[in-house]
Amino acid sequence: MTVLRDLSLVWSLFHILILFMLLYRSRYPGRTTFILTVITMGPLIGLNVAGVILYGAGVMGKLFILTCTLPSLLFFWVISKDKKGKFFFTFCMADTVALWIMAVTNVVDFYFGGQRYILMLLGRLVLFPLAEWAALRYLKKPYLELQESVTEGWSVFAGMTALYYVLLAVEANFPVVITGRPQELPTFILILGLMPLTYATIFIAMYRQLLLYRKRHSERILQEQKISLEAQLGNREAILKMKHDMRGYVVTLSGLLAAGEMKEAQNYLKSVEIQMSTLPGQFCANPYINAVVSHYYQKLQDVGAECRIDMQIGEEELPYMELCQILSNGLENACDAVKGLEPEKRKVSVQMKYSRDYLVIRIKNRCRDGLYVEKGEIPATDKEGYGHGFGLATVQEAAGKLEGEMFCYTENGNFVLDVMVFLKHRKKGADR
Repeated sequence: MTVLRDLSLVWSLFHILILFMLLYRSRYPGRTTFILTVITMGPLIGLNVAGVILYGAGVMGKLFILTCTLPSLLFFWVISKDKKGKFFFTFCMADTVALWIMAVTNVVDFYFGGQRYILMLLGRLVLFPLAEWAALRYLKKPYLELQESVTEGWSVFAGMTALYYVLLAVEANFPVVITGRPQELPTFILILGLMPLTYATIFIAMYRQLLLYRKRHSERILQEQKISLEAQLGNREAILKMKHDMRGYVVTLSGLLAAGEMKEAQNYLKSVEIQMSTLPGQFCANPYINAVVSHYYQKLQDVGAECRIDMQIGEEELPYMELCQILSNGLENACDAVKGLEPEKRKVSVQMKYSRDYLVIRIKNRCRDGLYVEKGEIPATDKEGYGHGFGLATVQEAAGKLEGEMFCYTENGNFVLDVMVFLKHRKKGADR
């Protein structure tokens, strides 16, 4: 009957991989990750199964951490997008859940199956797919969002999970398999009962972090909308005031010309020109987008930055809410970056133009020496305190709403943010 035990072990090892990869973030595309996993983990699983057949479950159970856990940990760490607490927590969580299922089915088979391994096999055939379904149905989406948004607290959770995994592995296999120590089974069952409560506590804490992130994210969007509306209102009021004052300027200038006071008229025109220069810039015809760009153009002027704006859009209807989010977050990051540089290095450029059915936005700014960002990565914020770290994530989310993409990278001492968004209802002939 040991054939049933070996089959259940093979089934368990493969489903540990499936459970882990449902929640895992690889640095490679799905197809590449799958091929690398098959090439590496296939032989590793085969060697462990062969070890169970040759040396028995008791011996391999003691060596499992060395023969399977640590090699697989190293492999997935190499290809992981995350290298710190997020990765280790996900890895230990998947392994612990799998070890829990294996331990429960082993105990049930010992008490009720007479160690014929029938209940062990049936239990694992049911519980592993059930765990994967629950992970896919209820956990995957919020958990991936949590990994993307929350940066703190992962190391503590990873440490808790790793200790629990070691506790479970040691209690299940040392000095002999737990079924060979019936006097310790009650304690072991209590440990098994404690695990769901432990994970419930961890996930409640994580879910609260996710809710906090969403709240801060909403506050950030509302703040961007407030800035946009205030800037637009300020532009409008300044222009209306200038139109009103223009009547007085014309009357005064006409009087000076009629009196032949040419020198005084020239001086007066210069003062009017200076007054006109304080008006907000007109970078494009769209009032919302122009308001955002004008606001950050002024901020960049205030810090002494050289700013070049090239907005090749007209009066066509645009999804200004998402575009304003992209521009405001990108320009906020650029402004923060150049403030810390020497005055002569403070340079920012903004481009917005059409490429067929796409609107392309590029924000480029000089960055600090030594900064390197590979294309496709999102660098973590180095700011401290409340409300930081949402800019590029917000840009990526806004681009996704418009069926577009975002890329950021460093090149020749510059940080480049490229955003391409799809415009479904573009008017023909809009290209410039």
